Amino acid sequence: MERQMIPAAKPIVGEEERAAVDAVLASGMLAQGAEVASFEQEFSEQLTPGAEVVAVNSGTSALHIGLLASGIGEGDEVIVPSFTFAATGNSVALTGATPVFADIEPDYFCLDPDSIRASITERTKGIMPVHLYGHPANMVEIRKIAEEFGLQIFEDAAQAHGASLNGEMVGTFGSFAGFSLYPTKNMTSGEGGMISTKDPEIARRARLLRNQGMEVQYQNELVGLNNRMTNIHAAIGRVQLRKLAGWTKTRQENAAFLNENLEGVVTPPVAEGAVHVYHQYTIRVAEDRDGFANALREEYKVGCGVYYPIPNHRLPSLAHFAPGLELPNTEAAAKEVISLPVHPSLSQEDLDRIVEAVNAVAKAGA
Repeated sequence: MERQMIPAAKPIVGEEERAAVDAVLASGMLAQGAEVASFEQEFSEQLTPGAEVVAVNSGTSALHIGLLASGIGEGDEVIVPSFTFAATGNSVALTGATPVFADIEPDYFCLDPDSIRASITERTKGIMPVHLYGHPANMVEIRKIAEEFGLQIFEDAAQAHGASLNGEMVGTFGSFAGFSLYPTKNMTSGEGGMISTKDPEIARRARLLRNQGMEVQYQNELVGLNNRMTNIHAAIGRVQLRKLAGWTKTRQENAAFLNENLEGVVTPPVAEGAVHVYHQYTIRVAEDRDGFANALREEYKVGCGVYYPIPNHRLPSLAHFAPGLELPNTEAAAKEVISLPVHPSLSQEDLDRIVEAVNAVAKAGA
C-alpha cells in the first residue's frame, strides 16, 4: 500500500470548535462582542499574566497596531531580524518607520545581541525580537541593551504561544507583543491575532486603532483601522486555548523523540532557562538542503518546510531598506534549515517514519 504524505503542519479542529461557532451563529451576534472580550481575558490569564490583551484580525495587525499604539512612525527605526517571516519587517514599514535588519544567533535563530548593538543609531526607537519557531529570544541581553539605550521592546511572539524564559512568559517582556492565530500556529482562531501589553495607554490606543479610532460609536478619536476580531473567530480560539497546554506537551515530547533518534543533521538546541514550544522543529542540513527536503517529500512522503529561504533584507519588497547588507548567520540559516513535523496529530508510526526518512537521506548524502 502506498504511503500517505505526513503533513508538515495540520490544523486540529473538532466538534467543540464547530459547536462554539454554531452557538455564535445562532446568537446573531457575529461581530466583535462578548466572545472576543472573554477570549482576551482567558488568553491573558493563561499566556500573558499581568498583561492586558487586545484581539485583532491577524498577527500582522497585532504587530502593526502595537507599533502605532507605541508611537512608532515616520523617521523612526526599529531593529528586527532578517531571518523571519516578512510580516515582521512589513509591520514596521507600514507605520512609516524603517526596519533595520540585524543578524541572528546561529543556535536559536533569534536576534543576536551583538548585532543589535551594532545596528543602533540616533533614530533607533525600538527592538523587535522574534521568538522564532517557538524558542524565546535572548531577552536577558535584549533588556539590558534596551535599558542602556532607552529603547522600547516589541515582541513578535507569533509562533511562541506558551514559551518562556527563566519563568517569564513571552509576551510580557516589552511595551507590547503580537501573537498570531493563523490556522497552522500552535493554536488558531481560524485567523486572528492578539496584542499583549502591560501599558494601559498602549492598550487603550490599540483598542481605538482596531476599531476605526473610536471607543464610542461615531466619536472617532484617532485615524484608525478596521482590524477587529469577530465573535466567530473568538469562539474557535477559546476552545483551542483550552487544548493548548496538552498540545504543547505533545509537541515537546515529539521533539524529544526526534532529538534522541535523528542522525547526520543538527537538531535544535534549547537555551538554558528557555521553554521551547516547537511551532517548528527545525534542523540544519549543511549540504544540499533543497535536495534533502525534496527527498523527504518525494521518496519518503514526509512533509517538511523551509522557513525561511529568502531573508527579509533580500526580499524585493524590503531590500531597499538594506542595500549591500551582509548577515552571515542569517544567510547560512536560510540555506540550511528544514522544519520537520512535530504537530500533535502525529502517531508513533509517523514519528518512526520521520526518523527513518531523515536518517536515510542524511546517510545517502554523507
